[in-house]
Amino acid sequence: MPGRTRNQTLSFLMRRFKEAGIRPQTRLGQNFLIDLNLQQVLLQAAELGPDDVALEVGTGTGSLTALMAAQAAAVVTVEVDADLVRLAAEELHGLENVTLLKLDALKNKNHLNADLLEELRRQLAAAPGRQLKLVANLPYNVATPILANLLAIDEPPRTMTVTIQKELADRIVARPGTKDYGSLSIWMQSQCRVQIVRVMAPTVFWPRPKVTSAIIHVALDDELRGRIPDREFFHGFNRAMFFHRRKFLRSELLSAFKNRLTKPQVDEIMSRLRLDPKARAEQLDVATMLALAEAVRAEVGV
Repeated sequence: MPGRTRNQTLSFLMRRFKEAGIRPQTRLGQNFLIDLNLQQVLLQAAELGPDDVALEVGTGTGSLTALMAAQAAAVVTVEVDADLVRLAAEELHGLENVTLLKLDALKNKNHLNADLLEELRRQLAAAPGRQLKLVANLPYNVATPILANLLAIDEPPRTMTVTIQKELADRIVARPGTKDYGSLSIWMQSQCRVQIVRVMAPTVFWPRPKVTSAIIHVALDDELRGRIPDREFFHGFNRAMFFHRRKFLRSELLSAFKNRLTKPQVDEIMSRLRLDPKARAEQLDVATMLALAEAVRAEVGV
């Protein structure tokens, strides 16, 4: 019966898994949200509408999927676990605007699955004015590359509303000079407005994770995104500046652009941008990292 998983609770999940003779796979980051109120908080923060194509990574039993299908134009949901695909297919039967894909959303750490991207393009082109939104209880083991890689595509989600580890949420919203600030902070903040919507205890999931979680809402900002002339270069440059976190920025630049930048060139760039020779990447705000990336890109002729 379609929509049964709208009442996903601990007893419901345990019964369904027992009937199917399966168990949650913690190695795949499977932790199911069993607090129905928090599921509603996630959905409300996502603000799905009739022109939206919702992307869900980690279908699970289809609970969130069915709720999204009632609000969005289309839902593309991805699940890598064959057992869960079978369970979800039963629950989602009859929901014609749902496309359930059995695949890994990632091709590799730095790229999304081409079949997933093709399906998203197809759904977005199906009607004028459609826009993509990510709404998911993201499996912990793929949360970082999913968020980072979705921002690298030509038509990224207008919003990403997801449950992730609180530790990861802290890294995304971190400010310069703090222990959590890094390449992910800069990459996300260079293009988006980010906020932590709700912090969640382990008890709201089954099985219980060993960490605290959070719902975050990430909104694409076209003005911010427009400041980046070459996103592919900036993405790689930004990661490279944090390969050795405790290294001085000057040394990191020389290492990352060995045989492409000389010491005098690096010193000239840093002097022009008024950067301390002993500065580290973690001290640079987003605007400064963007300026540094552009100065280096111009020097190496990319």
